[in-house]
Amino acid sequence: MDIELVLVKYARLVDHFILEHLSGTPESLYQAALHLVKAGGKRLRPAIAMLVARMLGGIEAESRALPLAAAIEVSHTFTLIHDDIMDRDDYRRGVPTVHKLWGESWAILAGDLLHAYAYKFIVSSVDHGLSKGEAHEAMKVLTTAGIKVSRGQAYDLLFEKTLDVTVADYLDMVYHKTGAMMEASAKLGAVAARAESEVVELLGQYGSLLGVAFQVRDDYLGMFGDPEKTGKPIYSDLRRGKKTLLAIYALSKLKGEEREFLVKLLDPNTPKSLEDLERGAMLVKESGAVDEALRLSRVYADRAKEILLSLRNVVNEDAREALLVLTEYAITRDR
Repeated sequence: MDIELVLVKYARLVDHFILEHLSGTPESLYQAALHLVKAGGKRLRPAIAMLVARMLGGIEAESRALPLAAAIEVSHTFTLIHDDIMDRDDYRRGVPTVHKLWGESWAILAGDLLHAYAYKFIVSSVDHGLSKGEAHEAMKVLTTAGIKVSRGQAYDLLFEKTLDVTVADYLDMVYHKTGAMMEASAKLGAVAARAESEVVELLGQYGSLLGVAFQVRDDYLGMFGDPEKTGKPIYSDLRRGKKTLLAIYALSKLKGEEREFLVKLLDPNTPKSLEDLERGAMLVKESGAVDEALRLSRVYADRAKEILLSLRNVVNEDAREALLVLTEYAITRDR
């Protein structure tokens, strides 16, 4: 199964829904809000929602899930816009970030607009077959995810200012920052399929495990990926002093001058040349941190797969297979 073709299929459905329902004035505000949507992206989160719905409830559930999938995508895009402001990143998905093109004030407004539309889309789900009770449950899922993401972003910022970050700290931060949105995606799909509450929670666990595995791979690509493929500047995490799993593992393994060099490099206030960043990346790799981090992402992905395989009363086996392949893709992708 070519998972990228599956992602393209759902991206087209979700993008059409978003572009059809997200418009207004002033034009510049809506242009800024839709900038990253039109730039493309994997659309992993809405695909998870749609595939879970189809797996558990068939084509009718998948249809009911569309506004929920659109909601999770615009909510995710809202977090990206604000994240880029906080990280002072210039590029996202291979294009200039929203704040680089429109300025920080307009970027904040664009994010706020997307945040509001996420809830508007959920409200509109009653016009696509959901009951008011199911729409209310979807609202709770998205609200909880938003709270968790804010907490995760806050810890990510706090970790930049300290070296005292453990693997457990990192995993908790990443669960909130990235895993919570994928947890919500899977739960929304299960809600659209009218699954029992126990199944909704189980799919949430699948999403959160997948999210952590996905983020570890993202950290790896941020240091060793091809910027032409990732659409993001290389070494940005090192430059910012981000305490990624790679950095945490490397700090625990390096000694002497090499550790001192990495410690200094991870100080956000230290000026960094490209040569310094390249040396830092090399030290991370030679320390064995990469192998250890990717091994952990494999553990999380395998646990996520076990949940999918444990499900009974699956309506569509092709959708389950697609989710299994998607889980593998999350930890092996190069973009």
